[in-house]
Amino acid sequence: MASMNLNRVYIPANARNNQYILAEFKPENEFYDCFDNLKSCYERIARQLFALCDEYELHNVHLIANDKLPIVRFHEESHCLQTEKQILFFYNPQYHEAHKTYYHDDTAAKKIRLLFLATGDDIRANAAHFHNKVTKTLDALHNALTFKNVTFKVRDHQHLTYDVFAKSKGNKESYGYKLRSLYPRYQARNCTLPADHSEMTYATFSIPVTRSLKTEYQHLLLSDDCSQFYKTIEDLFLSACTNKHLTHSAFVANGRLPIIRNSRTDKSDGNCELQKLSFNIDNSDVKIKSIWQSDGLVDTMHFVVVAKASDKKDVGYGKFMNQVESMVKTFTSSLAISPQKQDINIRFFQHISYQY
Repeated sequence: MASMNLNRVYIPANARNNQYILAEFKPENEFYDCFDNLKSCYERIARQLFALCDEYELHNVHLIANDKLPIVRFHEESHCLQTEKQILFFYNPQYHEAHKTYYHDDTAAKKIRLLFLATGDDIRANAAHFHNKVTKTLDALHNALTFKNVTFKVRDHQHLTYDVFAKSKGNKESYGYKLRSLYPRYQARNCTLPADHSEMTYATFSIPVTRSLKTEYQHLLLSDDCSQFYKTIEDLFLSACTNKHLTHSAFVANGRLPIIRNSRTDKSDGNCELQKLSFNIDNSDVKIKSIWQSDGLVDTMHFVVVAKASDKKDVGYGKFMNQVESMVKTFTSSLAISPQKQDINIRFFQHISYQY
């Protein structure tokens, strides 16, 4: 029983679940030539897509053809915000529904993305059923539009988000999760995925640079040089990771949002808003990525811990997340952070991707 408890992570009952599936393809010029113009292209795809979504009961779906990366987060209010590089969707799966398109009439998208947001209750329990409905929709859409030389890349993303200090705020109720990997979870629920696929499992958390944190480390913060401050934070973080045997990690403090990828399919890269970090999860050697700029103090510092292949247990990733939680508590205890007053939200990610 004790060993089983080590493989379960007890997560607050008020944790938030999200799931979304992104299906994308790169249209060639010949694809666009099949339509009168760009607007008619996007509108025709949207009409067919949303009609099929009604048939398969997919209630929150978006066609994105403006080459912006969709970011999905939980929120009690429904919002869609756009920046130069991102299109951010905030929604509550229990309540919010929408079928919308995002494109420019005069610009041919490098990628056409179809974003399917899970809706309803018990998102995690119904994840395989949702995935099956999406793949049926993609099959029907492909046939309806008679796409030529179009191959979808499908990415299934699942998030579980909770405050690591929930108990300190009086939220005592919790639920034990094994956090099984997606492939066997889906197999057990009659959802067949290709054997050739890529999986990523990781956890992230962010720490705002608050007034109390700046006061605690004011001796390290110079007007034009924050390197001593960042180096101190980096050392504390990496020391906490080492103590919990977490070998694949990242510290990002350059004003960009970290995006995590498998090095089998993506290389590390970045733009003015996003910091793509690629990890080789099959290699157990220590992999540390630390990216910060000494000439400016950011509003928020981002931290990432990636599960390597050996962290994948038959029973799930419960042990890995227990290590992550313990590390976060050790790390934040070194900073001017009050568990009673400040939220430190851990977001547990499970991704699986494949060519469809």
